[in-house]
Amino acid sequence: MKKVYFTVVVVCTLFLQNDLFSQRFDNIDKNPTDIAYWRKNKVSKPLVKVIYSRPHKSEENIFGSQVPYGEIWRTGANEATEVKFYKDMMFGNKIVKAGTYVMHTIPGEKEWTIILNSNLDTWGASFYDQSKDVVRIKIPARKAEELDVFSIAFKQNFKNCYMVLAWDSTRINIPLDTQSEILAKI
Repeated sequence: MKKVYFTVVVVCTLFLQNDLFSQRFDNIDKNPTDIAYWRKNKVSKPLVKVIYSRPHKSEENIFGSQVPYGEIWRTGANEATEVKFYKDMMFGNKIVKAGTYVMHTIPGEKEWTIILNSNLDTWGASFYDQSKDVVRIKIPARKAEELDVFSIAFKQNFKNCYMVLAWDSTRINIPLDTQSEILAKI
């Protein structure tokens, strides 16, 4: 009886092991999630973290076509883009308290509206609720070299830092500042 039991256990283990190690990945997301950090230098603690998904260019012109002008956009793909500020920050020309926010945008041909919203853990812009807006700023759109995959990065030079939203030939440079005199007063 022990031999039969042992044989059944071994055979079942082999079948299960084969099934566990041969899992297929047929539904891999075509818009993978990425994370961007802003640190003053490579060894300092982060000041800002952005979690977002990276859609690929699928049409000739992204903005005005694949992403319509004048409409709320999730600023990436899949879940809404989340921004975490580790300390109070000047975001554009507005003060934002340390915390986590969802970032939506309203692209325009010459200017974008950037929105930080407190309605977290949402899919895209489907659950956007304007009453939960924390900050709205306007940023001019700039032209740059083509980029086929939506990307967010931080660009720092001297005392200036920008969160850069980049896709196709459009760049949005959002000024960030943790040293502002205005912040020192709050």
